[in-house]
Amino acid sequence: MYAITGITGKVGGAVARRLLAAGQPVRAVVRDVERAAIWAERGCELVTAHMEDVSSLTAAFDAARGVFILPPSEFDPEPGFPEACAVISAVSTAISRARPDKVVCLSTIGAQATETNLLSQRTLMEEALRKMPMPVTFLRPGWFMENAAWDVASARNDGVISSYLQPLDKRFPMVATADVGRVAAELLQQTWSGVRIVEIEGPRRVSPNDIASAFSRVLDRPVRAEIVDRQNWETLFLSQGMKHPLPRMRMLDGFNEGWIDFENCPGDVVRGEIELETVIGALALNPS
Repeated sequence: MYAITGITGKVGGAVARRLLAAGQPVRAVVRDVERAAIWAERGCELVTAHMEDVSSLTAAFDAARGVFILPPSEFDPEPGFPEACAVISAVSTAISRARPDKVVCLSTIGAQATETNLLSQRTLMEEALRKMPMPVTFLRPGWFMENAAWDVASARNDGVISSYLQPLDKRFPMVATADVGRVAAELLQQTWSGVRIVEIEGPRRVSPNDIASAFSRVLDRPVRAEIVDRQNWETLFLSQGMKHPLPRMRMLDGFNEGWIDFENCPGDVVRGEIELETVIGALALNPS
């Protein structure tokens, strides 16, 4: 039995579908059983657990051949990342108690960065799970191509997408969530020892101009990328309701300045199969 957290999301759902297709038993670890009812229909065992609750997580991970950890994302964290720390404490304690055979944890590109930023939440999770007695793999994907969902309306209506990634011709490591889920499912079914890091990006690197061009082809209209001036980020984020924008700003700085990147040599990074235009096309058809 493979215990999968985050199954109602894009990556967790992709992991579960791949495991089910391979004939593997899946335990869906969910907050809301009603919302996850479709996974019961697909043959999963449903268990209720909260990512901050040790007891429910321990029961969910009990007797599992493998556990997939998808930490919840906190996009406007309080200083010191208390929200992430609560999850990390509960998850690591539950894993220690349940003793699954192995763990695959979704981390991030740049988890090794020493400068504090939004992705430091994953750095903290890695630090905790490195101490586990069973084999652990940290899967570090690049920037999700699906983040372009935020640009669908402006691309369709105005022919413009706003880019915090810059310069506009710089190519960044990006990957489709379906590729991340596929690789995670493959990793769960492997045998290894100790701690390992697997990094993944798409078939080729992607610039903001490339994203605009993909929208142009999919929407059959001119679309251009436009830089959001760094000096305006804080004001914009605060106007959008954020209380603590600095971690997000520093994450974007990390991508733009190059200190958020893969740790391994380029030849050691796993390549996904799904092209940017495929993802953009799906987002344009179903922006929700």
